[in-house]
Amino acid sequence: MAITALHSAATGMRAMDEQLSVIANNLANSNTTAFKGSRVNFEDLFYEVRRQPGALNSLGERTSTGLFVGLGTRISNTQMDMQTGTPEPTGQPLDLAIAGEGFFKVQTFEGIGEGEAYTRAGNFIANENGDLVLGTWGGPLLDPRITMPNGTDMNTVTITEDGFITAEVDGADQEIGQIQLFRFPNPYGLSMKGGNLFVETEASGTPIEGSPRELGFGGLIQRALETSNVDAVKELVKMIRTQRSFELNSQSIKAADENLQVVSQLRR
Repeated sequence: MAITALHSAATGMRAMDEQLSVIANNLANSNTTAFKGSRVNFEDLFYEVRRQPGALNSLGERTSTGLFVGLGTRISNTQMDMQTGTPEPTGQPLDLAIAGEGFFKVQTFEGIGEGEAYTRAGNFIANENGDLVLGTWGGPLLDPRITMPNGTDMNTVTITEDGFITAEVDGADQEIGQIQLFRFPNPYGLSMKGGNLFVETEASGTPIEGSPRELGFGGLIQRALETSNVDAVKELVKMIRTQRSFELNSQSIKAADENLQVVSQLRR
């Protein structure tokens, strides 16, 4: 019946509308530091089974196929693209990009991840106490904490690939600390909280701490930031395909409605 077609087409329009929202967010963040784009995964809905495969036909033989009428589609999940973005030189001594796997850990307020969050963005600055904080609206502290001593010449700060920080303090070279990284058994299970932050979930697994360039961790690139991994051209192509799919589903609704009108006029 046309009612089934109406329902199926409506689910398609709803799914395309959600996909368009995800694409729009990807494009909006194409210049966001270390942003990870998302894709929409679809799955078909239940099927109305009108005849099972293997049923007996009029000759007493089993049919090789059945008769199924689908009830549409839905979005099963959105999946992050964890591919590393391109490092872009900035010239700033506290800017860091991770070349490979790993996240920086930062301290947040209790409303986000029970006070802990993770980020790929490495645009760090020193606050009034010399502590390294993420250069975002909330300014969360790097964890484990790194503090630049009074008298540090910021132009002499050197951060090695394995995270060791040295600088000239009051005219003498001094080792300040080592930056640690964290990784997850399932990074796709992290919860996105905005502000370039992710938080741990049961799906992501427990974070594993380690030093840069250790087994399973990437190295650090000083004076550079990881760019967004969104490919704007591909997103525009997906946007056009989504629009066309939305229009096709709307045409299916129009056709089903016309069929219902024909049925309703039979008794006249």
